[in-house]
Amino acid sequence: MKDLAIRKKMKGSLSQAIEKVTEAIKPAGFGVLTRIDLDQKLKEKLNEDIPKTVILGACNPRVAFEAHKQSTDVALLIPCNIVVREIGPDEIAVEAIRPTAMLSFLPNVKAESEILQVEKNLEVALSKL
Repeated sequence: MKDLAIRKKMKGSLSQAIEKVTEAIKPAGFGVLTRIDLDQKLKEKLNEDIPKTVILGACNPRVAFEAHKQSTDVALLIPCNIVVREIGPDEIAVEAIRPTAMLSFLPNVKAESEILQVEKNLEVALSKL
């Protein structure tokens, strides 16, 4: 099995990276549905500190619909998470779960050519960051 995530490192601030990621995934058919500032939530709930970390819940509606037609269990796995986190001064890590990895949890959902192409498009989009 391939790596669980598509990974990319980039220079800049967290907010710049989030903006770039949000724009970069659009041509691959993805949009951001949710945002969780994980570092802030952990501080608020547990008074614990971690590096700035944002989870973007991204979705490609066409792929989600096609997978949902095969199994309603796909709703348990969407949206696809893209994690943007600080790993050093002016250094950001971007990690997006592979759609094929998510769907591997559902044996009755096939990773058809459309899903494979969407994953490839997401890899290309993130490689340009």
